[in-house]
Amino acid sequence: MHLIDKDQGVMGTSAVVGTTIPVAVGYALGLKYRGSDAIVASFFGDGAVDEGAFHESINFAALKKAPIIFICENNEYAIHSHHLTRRLSDNLCERARSYGVHARRIGDSDVFNIYHFVKRYSALIRKGQFGPVFLECMTARWREHVGPNEDFDFGYRTREDMEHWVKNDPVQRLKELLPMLVVDRIIGEVTAEIEEAFRYAEESSFPEGVELFKDLFREA
Repeated sequence: MHLIDKDQGVMGTSAVVGTTIPVAVGYALGLKYRGSDAIVASFFGDGAVDEGAFHESINFAALKKAPIIFICENNEYAIHSHHLTRRLSDNLCERARSYGVHARRIGDSDVFNIYHFVKRYSALIRKGQFGPVFLECMTARWREHVGPNEDFDFGYRTREDMEHWVKNDPVQRLKELLPMLVVDRIIGEVTAEIEEAFRYAEESSFPEGVELFKDLFREA
């Protein structure tokens, strides 16, 4: 989960909840100082909104009018804890607005709505008419927190809870809009890429112990 790809604009991801949010705000502020019209998108789950780093970051972003869109993927669970066992009310957008940040909830995992609003707010931010924006995108986790298995036997949610989300699967909805030849080509390309990644990993030798310290320290 700790990935970075500067060529693709991915400045860093982390498995530690909330830690990438202040990094994203700092990068957005740096872009602003450079006079760039680029905009940062910071992705995190609903659990991260309970972290102090989120509140400190969104407050600072609002103060500095940083060019950033906070995108909260709200599946209502932090591992097995429902969000209403972690906070008094369902009010993530209200929390963001309390810092003077424009906030909107987008339901049903509608990728077209998400695209529409990101495009719209990006244009407003570039024109200087908006500061940071907070988008709460409602979604669901089909499988267990980590891994490919179902976890309904844990008792914290039911299969019926997932029926709506499975029925409105955005990937399936997009698939139905494309010609089958295009669908088959995409599936073939993705499958080949995954198989190549597995092949590379299985054929690669184990790293030397010294690799544990690579890129951790900088020589004076």
